[in-house]
Amino acid sequence: MVLAREDEPGHKRLVAYFTEREGVDIQALREHLQAQLPDYMVPAAYVRLDSLPLTNNGKLDRKALPAPDQDALLSRGYEAPEGEVETVLAQIWADVLKVEQVGRHDNFFELGGHSLLSVSLIERMRQADLSADVRVLFSQPTLAALAAAVGSGREVAVPANLITPDCNRITPDLLPLVTLDQASIDHIVAQVPGGMANVQDIYALAPLQEGILYHHITAEQGDPYLLQSQMAFDSVERLHRFAHALQGVIDRHDILRTGMVWEGLSTPAQVVWRKAELPVQELILDPADGDILTQLHARFDARHYRLDVSQAPLMRLAYARDDLNGRTVAVLLFHHMALDHTALEVVSWEMAASLLGSTEPLAPPVPYRNYVAQTRLGGVEQEHETFFSEMLGDIEEPTLPFGLKDVQSDGNTVAEVTQILPEDESQRLRAAARTLGVSVASLFHLAYAQVLGAVSGKQDVVFGTVLVGRMQGGQGADRALGMFINTLPLRVDLGQHSARAGVRATHARLSALLGHEHASLSLAQRCSGVVAPAPLFSAMLNYRHSASDGVMHQTREAWVGIETLASEERTNYPLALNVDDQGDSFRLNVQAIAVDAQRVVDYVQTALHNLVQALETAPHAALQHLSVLPAEERETLLVAFNDTARDYPLQQTLHGLFEAQVQRTPDAVALLADAQHLSYRELNERANRLAHHLREQGVQPDSRVAICVERSVEMVVGLLAILKAGGGYVPLDPAYPLDRLAYMLEDSAPAVVLVQSATRGLLGEISVPVVDLEQVTWQQALASNPLIAELTPQHQAYVIYTSGSTGKPKGVINEHSAVVNRLLWMQEAYDLDASDTVLQKTPFSFDVSVWEFFWPLFTGARLVMARPGGHKDPEYLCEIIQAERVTTLHFVPSMLDVFLAHGDVSQAAGLVRVMCSGEALPGSVVRRFKQQLPASGLFNLYGPTEAAVDVTAWDCAGPITPDNTPIGKPIANTRMYVLDEHLQPVPLGVSGELFIGGVQVARGYLNRPQLTAERFFDDPFNPGRMYRTGDVGRFLSDGNIEYLGRNDDQVKIRGLRIELGEIQARLGEFSQIKEATVLAREDVPGDKRLVAYYTGVPAEVEALRAHLLAQLPDYMVPQLFVHLDALPLSPNGKLDRKALPAPDLATLRAREYEAPVSDTEIALARLWTELLNVEQVGRHDHFFELGGHSLLAVSLIGRLRQEGIDANVKALFEQPTLWEYAEITERMEMVL
Repeated sequence: MVLAREDEPGHKRLVAYFTEREGVDIQALREHLQAQLPDYMVPAAYVRLDSLPLTNNGKLDRKALPAPDQDALLSRGYEAPEGEVETVLAQIWADVLKVEQVGRHDNFFELGGHSLLSVSLIERMRQADLSADVRVLFSQPTLAALAAAVGSGREVAVPANLITPDCNRITPDLLPLVTLDQASIDHIVAQVPGGMANVQDIYALAPLQEGILYHHITAEQGDPYLLQSQMAFDSVERLHRFAHALQGVIDRHDILRTGMVWEGLSTPAQVVWRKAELPVQELILDPADGDILTQLHARFDARHYRLDVSQAPLMRLAYARDDLNGRTVAVLLFHHMALDHTALEVVSWEMAASLLGSTEPLAPPVPYRNYVAQTRLGGVEQEHETFFSEMLGDIEEPTLPFGLKDVQSDGNTVAEVTQILPEDESQRLRAAARTLGVSVASLFHLAYAQVLGAVSGKQDVVFGTVLVGRMQGGQGADRALGMFINTLPLRVDLGQHSARAGVRATHARLSALLGHEHASLSLAQRCSGVVAPAPLFSAMLNYRHSASDGVMHQTREAWVGIETLASEERTNYPLALNVDDQGDSFRLNVQAIAVDAQRVVDYVQTALHNLVQALETAPHAALQHLSVLPAEERETLLVAFNDTARDYPLQQTLHGLFEAQVQRTPDAVALLADAQHLSYRELNERANRLAHHLREQGVQPDSRVAICVERSVEMVVGLLAILKAGGGYVPLDPAYPLDRLAYMLEDSAPAVVLVQSATRGLLGEISVPVVDLEQVTWQQALASNPLIAELTPQHQAYVIYTSGSTGKPKGVINEHSAVVNRLLWMQEAYDLDASDTVLQKTPFSFDVSVWEFFWPLFTGARLVMARPGGHKDPEYLCEIIQAERVTTLHFVPSMLDVFLAHGDVSQAAGLVRVMCSGEALPGSVVRRFKQQLPASGLFNLYGPTEAAVDVTAWDCAGPITPDNTPIGKPIANTRMYVLDEHLQPVPLGVSGELFIGGVQVARGYLNRPQLTAERFFDDPFNPGRMYRTGDVGRFLSDGNIEYLGRNDDQVKIRGLRIELGEIQARLGEFSQIKEATVLAREDVPGDKRLVAYYTGVPAEVEALRAHLLAQLPDYMVPQLFVHLDALPLSPNGKLDRKALPAPDLATLRAREYEAPVSDTEIALARLWTELLNVEQVGRHDHFFELGGHSLLAVSLIGRLRQEGIDANVKALFEQPTLWEYAEITERMEMVL
């Protein structure tokens, strides 16, 4: 039995399974098969079995056949080539790879092969009349397999250039490589200096040329694909010899005499001139204005300078004398549409021959039209679509490292860093690749994928890889000039692979991609689940092979007196890694926008180091466990940002802090409520009496005591008494529904229940003792502090219930030491004293109430209890703040917004510190607070109930108010981690899940061991436990944390993952909006849409859309806006999302067909119909949802201009619906 197995991804092989009557010699068996079958049909492994496994039906059970072990694989010794084809191929391999001997089972990559050498190999095979499908070389890289594939190659017959020198008029039938009508051809000819006599050829653009032209057209200034070399010459004469040599290369190669034309055409084209002179310009620059080279560079800086790409050649040489330095300096500009990396090396070689006065004839130039023919006439579009659909069809969201999503950049703000890999690391990488029989480029692609995965929070990543484009470029492709390279998507799944399997899988993907190197990027994106204009990826890798030292040495003499000082190369992608394989070393170059390029280089180096180490020592190690973080950054994230150790007396209990304060200030006022004033001594004695009574009722350490009372003196007495009796309190909010109260009572199983006469009836039948705090039954007990020797700080202090995903609330157990740490930090940070008054207004079922109760009571301050329900009344709050001289209170941000909107808050001007927590604090609220209460401090705190109230803090003071207010740094004795799904730290600035470590982590959930195990576990970085919050955040560079919402606040619209908080922040900046929230609703099954809810002055929907479109991509703009008088709040004062009403879908502008109205809309609809090949286009149809892409956008602009309508490509991406684009086009016409 023979199977094709793929036990390691990307490494498929034939495995033979057999039973035997007598001993079988495996080598003899192999030779038997080789004598009758081609080599590629001979199994690589042979497995002996006692019997073949069968199913219950008696059939062969293929799934039960075991994977072969290493013993089943035959070792590969030297075996001489067999037959004429293998012999010829062996000699070609030896020449190309520079090795002495090649056997029939030798591996191309183990012998040092790579993609550029394969181009040379293919050309040598072509010269020997041997054609083969190049993909075989990468999928089965042995000499025998390639020999067996000879004859499988397929090359396009290139149609002849039918434009002769004496041609009087070019007609459509003379242009086999482009489809143009006569008017368009005449239009092109008219733009060429010298007219018809100077036109040598006209043909279509190659795939990447189209993309580059698009970015040239859309760049608002400069050109991201204009390259520049800065040079110095020892004399002007030397410079002129250089220019003369370059002109000779231009004269030889058609692509250097080519201009790009698109305006007024339905499809872009390139036109080859017969003669094109290199523009050489001398500038007279004054050294008094600064360094001459700096001035020259500034004059032609590609960030603002543009070449006219319609005019050949796409090059320019400008120079100036630099007398102070005794030299002539120059900048050579050339456009990427004409030259790629390999072509530049050919130009350099041919110029060197000219400068040296070589008389050896150069190889005949290869017309670029040959390559265009291969890409246009190959007839493999359906193959491309099938391949990319299989690879990308289930990719629904793009890979956006660092959140970078703008792939329309002009590269003006790019930062660049270059670094050489250490020599020993380079050698180890090459050795690892040879051992696995793969290209070393595969290791770099995998390492880069790991980096992108880490900085985008994804295990399955897609990025652009630059293919040489010459594998199937036709005859002479190895020495042809032009833009052959092509950027195509590479998908790498990091989740399930070991290091070795990951390398092989990446190599297999790269190998498969080679067969589609001429496919267009727009086709590949259309085959994915990501809908344009959203990009499929925003990062790319360009792996390049540089000329060998031997070649450089041969031409070195030609460049005497000429020095290249610097080179500039850019891209439209916001993140790009260029790897220059220099034969013995590797040069890494990172270009990045809005992120630190040095950090990215460090990540790549770390990823490479850890990958090669794993391949050497632990090849089966999981990729997901290989970190990309350099040790220094890991130390910063885990240690430096968590340097929070404080020597607090954590052996103290919560009530012990209060009792110590009673000793210090027994007669000071401690509590004001219901017109009652209690001193510290009075409050302590009342609590002690109740505590002794609770002890008599059986309360002991870790007992739970439920308390269901309104905000009152009894509430504070009851809480203190429960703690003093050794129990943990369980707050039952009287405002809760009866069913919820009944569940909490049953689940917590309290030893005693404390009530008031007004709340007793809410609890139904109770089987444990009930104490009415308004009765006198306990008030005669002892007034002394209870002494409970067995009570420790590790006993529970309270159990507070929070919402549960199952619909049932879950009780969180917090211990004394955790709460004590929280309060001692708060006192150290904010210094409460006897002059302060704290307003207790938070429902005691919400953990913020913990510090409201106990912070003032251990610092000598006064605690004022708001009336029941008063926390919702801004007018009452203003009155009590003024009347009781309140200095400190807490607001949930949404309630603070309501409070500030109340109008005159001058009564609250005496506030010293306002604490915010519970939900994200919008920057708009902070700005309003600073304006209305400029003398008051505002502090943003963060923490879940599962970590003793708060674990981070941020001071909102300062001139800068971020739109998304940070939650600050970890507080004393706590640690904050931002981790990925494998519990590894994510890079700085990258979002991940927030985890909390340190003394404040709760014990767990009451009666929920499974959930406790899921959310609480051992801290892998420090002693102790940590809690998984489900919140998303990221570290900022200074160690502060930015909160980004809940995991479940992330939604996908059109395949893009969207943070709703970002939309809410932008809405909050609109002048008429007071507060806003955004939901992704699916009121109609399968139709998920963004709905914005807002309060304030009702606004025009189009005004809101325009405001958001100015700052957000189209897919992040809500389809519906709902005005509310107020956002619904939960009993805790948080936004109640479930109470937001379903929108009236009848008010939503339907995307059903609506006929175009204006002349511009009608013209656009007609053109869209033709270009997009659809039957009809309505006013609300979306260009990209109908199948549009960037290249069709360029064609659309050309067609519009033919009809006299001026239009802008970039505007189409910003306003992609017909009516919006028509409107902006009409506005442009009016301006003109």
